[in-house]
Amino acid sequence: MTKYSFIVLSQELDSFLNKVQELGMVDITRSDRAIDDASREQFNTARRFREAVRNIQKAPENAEKSTVTPVTPTTPNHELLSYVEGLFQEQLEQKEIYKNLQREYADSAAWGEFNPEDLERLQRLGFGLKFYCVAAKRYNPAWEETWPIQILAKSDSQVRFAVAVPSDQMDEAALPLSEAHFPDTPASVLAARLQATEARMGELSSLIAGLTQRIPDLEAEAAIHQEELDRYLAQAAVLREGEDAICVLEGFAPTENDAALKAFFDGTDAYYEQEAACAEDNPPVKLKNNFFSRLFEPIGDLYMLPNYGELDVTPYFAPFYMLFFGLCLGDMGYGLVMMLAGGLISWKVPSFRGYANLVILLGLGAILMPVLSGTFFGAKIYDIIEFPQNIREFFFSDLKMFWFAIIFGIFHIIAARLINVIYLTKTKGLKYGLANLGWILVIIWCTFAYAGSQMGQTLLPATIGTPMALIGLALILFFSKTEGNIISRLFGGVTALYDITGVFGDVLSYIRLFGLGTAGGILGLVVNSIALQMTGIPYIGWGLTIIVLIIGHIAVLGLSCLGAFVHPLRLTFVEFYKNVGFEGGGRAYRPLKKEQNKQ
Repeated sequence: MTKYSFIVLSQELDSFLNKVQELGMVDITRSDRAIDDASREQFNTARRFREAVRNIQKAPENAEKSTVTPVTPTTPNHELLSYVEGLFQEQLEQKEIYKNLQREYADSAAWGEFNPEDLERLQRLGFGLKFYCVAAKRYNPAWEETWPIQILAKSDSQVRFAVAVPSDQMDEAALPLSEAHFPDTPASVLAARLQATEARMGELSSLIAGLTQRIPDLEAEAAIHQEELDRYLAQAAVLREGEDAICVLEGFAPTENDAALKAFFDGTDAYYEQEAACAEDNPPVKLKNNFFSRLFEPIGDLYMLPNYGELDVTPYFAPFYMLFFGLCLGDMGYGLVMMLAGGLISWKVPSFRGYANLVILLGLGAILMPVLSGTFFGAKIYDIIEFPQNIREFFFSDLKMFWFAIIFGIFHIIAARLINVIYLTKTKGLKYGLANLGWILVIIWCTFAYAGSQMGQTLLPATIGTPMALIGLALILFFSKTEGNIISRLFGGVTALYDITGVFGDVLSYIRLFGLGTAGGILGLVVNSIALQMTGIPYIGWGLTIIVLIIGHIAVLGLSCLGAFVHPLRLTFVEFYKNVGFEGGGRAYRPLKKEQNKQ
């Protein structure tokens, strides 16, 4: 990054920032959040526009799913937000009204149709009505001989009836039963209200469906308010000098743009200086990766960006993450489905092509790694295809997969520490990387020593193993702490040896690769077993088998993908980042730009 320092006259500040925004290359140092009422209002307005777009896109009545004819509103852009929010608010209200009317209609219809005027006429004659609802088995016809009962509705389960009582005796119990609530509104009136509400909901659905045509307008308005907010925050961040006559501000831009920016700033009235950015300036971070590594940047962003000048570990964790995902998914068939799905998304939805290509790579990893166990849609491929015995022996058993996950984890840790050794040696000096080099030697020695003890043979000759262990131990003891006298450095090294427990815990963490892959394979096997049991059902057996296979494997794929995504994240952000010495905390490169410059 190149650092730019600007001095601009106060009356020219807005014009200058507007030109910088049109250029779209310079990250003017500014707050990344609202700082006062004015900026909060701009932020909230931009958020409301974006939320309106999301509501239109996810509304079940949108243009693609609606059964009504869309009506595109002609509301001006500056009034569009209030119009959209008003539609969605009214839709919520109408849905609530409709739900209440349905409940009222069901209660009223259960009593049958009635005329409120008849009830008023009866009251004028000096009578009132008490209403009851009892179970059909509990209703006693003998009551009709004692009380003036009128049955209003009768079903197999309930009897609803009314008893006429003189108005001056209404407080007295007519029957030894609890009175029931009688509706205030006839069912026919409620049905008409339901119909009117449903018609209005249809109109709203039509209008909301038509809003999909106005999404570009809403997005443009959101961008305008975001641009205004960015410019406002940039103005608020300037240092004003000379009784507010001049403004001092700074910005950063990628060094490869120096020539273009020099030509641009030379054409303005602003005084500027440029210099190479250093870590103390807290410049923004813009990652530079090749096609493969760039696809994994969203995964790294889930944690944090590296500090400026710190090693970007994305190219190093990317291949491991892909292979770890494949081990956790544990099924070549599922990997094939992911590759096909990713290819289809990349073809049909170009805006998601980056994520789709990531899915393709993860699917490729889920084909490569399960080849070791030979799992294909829950079955073993060597049980489906007859392989010669010498080829069948190449496939790993569950025990071999367990140890492979452990060995792969050890290799992952060693690779991370080796990257740290090279990086520290290049940036700080040889002595800063020697401690991790020592750990690499000790971990390799411990690995071969343990494996040899389990196999009953010596895998690493003493002439190699013993010097390796001693050299590694010496490097840890004397270079874990690089400053101070020999005693303090030795004490720091002894303290650092406690990290052996952490290394052991890190290695055990990789067992999850075996566990998740095996669990996914077993779930797929269970689906196959259940499905094949249905083949014996006459006529529809194979149809049911195919349905169970499709639904079952989709469910297992979804569940396995969740675990295969999350657990490699843990291995990356905890084990790998820790051993590679990643610190992080950098801020993203956010150039001041206008919508037309965004790609």
